[in-house]
Amino acid sequence: MRKIIKNFTENPKNDILSGLTVALALVPEAVAFAFVAGVDPLVGLYGAFMMGIVTAFFGGRPGMISGATGAMAVVMVHMVQQGNQVGMTLDVPIENLGLQWLFITLLFVGLIQILAGVLKLGKFVRLIPHPVMMGFVNGLAIVIFLSQLGLFPVEGGISFNDSPITWLSNFIQSTESWIMLGLVGLTMLIMFVLPKITKKIPAALTAIVVVACITIFGKVDVSTVGSFITDGGGSGLEGGLPTFQSQIFGFFSTLNGHWGLIISTSFLLAAVGLIESLMTLNLVDEITETRGSGNKECVAQGGANILNGLFGGMGGCAMIGQSLINVNAGGKGRLSGIVAAIALLCFVLFGAGLIEQIPLAALVGVMFMVVIGTFAWSSFRILNKIPLADAVVLIAVSAITVWQDLAIAVIAGVIISALVFAWKNATMIRARKHTKEDGTKVYEIWGPLFFGSVQAFSAKFDTKTDPKKVEIDFIESKITDHSGIEAIQSIADKYLYLGVDLKLTHLSSDCKTILLKANPKFNSIIKDAIDDPRYHVVSDVMDSEI
Repeated sequence: MRKIIKNFTENPKNDILSGLTVALALVPEAVAFAFVAGVDPLVGLYGAFMMGIVTAFFGGRPGMISGATGAMAVVMVHMVQQGNQVGMTLDVPIENLGLQWLFITLLFVGLIQILAGVLKLGKFVRLIPHPVMMGFVNGLAIVIFLSQLGLFPVEGGISFNDSPITWLSNFIQSTESWIMLGLVGLTMLIMFVLPKITKKIPAALTAIVVVACITIFGKVDVSTVGSFITDGGGSGLEGGLPTFQSQIFGFFSTLNGHWGLIISTSFLLAAVGLIESLMTLNLVDEITETRGSGNKECVAQGGANILNGLFGGMGGCAMIGQSLINVNAGGKGRLSGIVAAIALLCFVLFGAGLIEQIPLAALVGVMFMVVIGTFAWSSFRILNKIPLADAVVLIAVSAITVWQDLAIAVIAGVIISALVFAWKNATMIRARKHTKEDGTKVYEIWGPLFFGSVQAFSAKFDTKTDPKKVEIDFIESKITDHSGIEAIQSIADKYLYLGVDLKLTHLSSDCKTILLKANPKFNSIIKDAIDDPRYHVVSDVMDSEI
């Protein structure tokens, strides 16, 4: 209880101010991702509010911000579009059927994520290698940067990702784009200089207020949050409280023949959300030099997504950019996330007109500073100093993050790292050979015996020319998987078939158990390791003395 109270009272001023800054940055992000998913902006804003408030209270680490995210939006859009198409083919066309399917899907997403937390799967984030983490943050910084370029008012509405050269040409010819770039530069300058003067005032919030005052009172014609929403097809920020979506249960009947889409999308969304959330948790842990709970975060993310499904939000997960804004602004307690979520809802309920006047340039400038702070610039310095395999993983994860998405990049990076690790260990298996005075040939095995090294292990033995007494010593080896057990069985069968007196020595207790379970006849060839001092522990010695 004392720890919970401390999270709310340790630094309330910084938490409140940083929460307000994050709330302002959440607005265009939530709206943009709602457009990506093919849903109304209010659905994105409701989703950001509900994700933020639940995870702020119950999440695995204070100071982390959750909301509607692009990684999940790109997965949602296919199902939303297909649901709308199905709705139009029914006898009585159902408007926005895809949206109702999304709410149903979020219920399953939440259950899967809660189950992951209950089963304590969050700890597997520790298996992510450091090169993957560096590649992840570098790729993320590039993705955030490219996404902000799409907010510049380039004539023709051409996306930078689709045609960079045409986009740059139109940018140069656009006066409004240059004005916006100047305001972005001013925002970044304030955020760079102000902390050197005083840290009592949050630089990001100050920059947003200053730039907004310049554009509003100076009557500068620039893109604003309001124009961004209307240009995207929305009607504005103003709305009411989220309402219970009781009709979603009536739409279960429309899923005949489409359950495969709902279930597969649920697992994909749950995986994407957890990977991004746990990676964010890991990153914030490193920055703050504290440790959060991955399993607790899984449960909180799941609960928030279920709430979104019931009350009409688009769901989401942890947001790395906004989490970094929050932490860098001094918001390291749970109060900062709560303030951000409540402020976002207040914008929708009471402050829509004011928030819509905020220039996008100010928010883009804040995100550009996040990009600079997120990118691991040290990776350039160490790239030629780390092992080649790690350098390849770092670059590959960065590229895949930009090319595909964060979740695929992390999974690919972990797989590549695992394969490299397996290959290196596969070449480490050794067999030192010598003959005892009684003529017994001894194979002293050194190195891990697993699926990658079994072929090299089997090649160490010359069963046809070996003497009638053979001993295989595993004191420097560890059998780690079923492939290793099978390799031992295969060698043993060959020796036993030739009538060789075979002994297996210094097997670990778990390996002996597995071998005997696989083939009880091995009991006669496994030599007890009780004479080996390495297997003694202090408790055994004490028991014998007692």
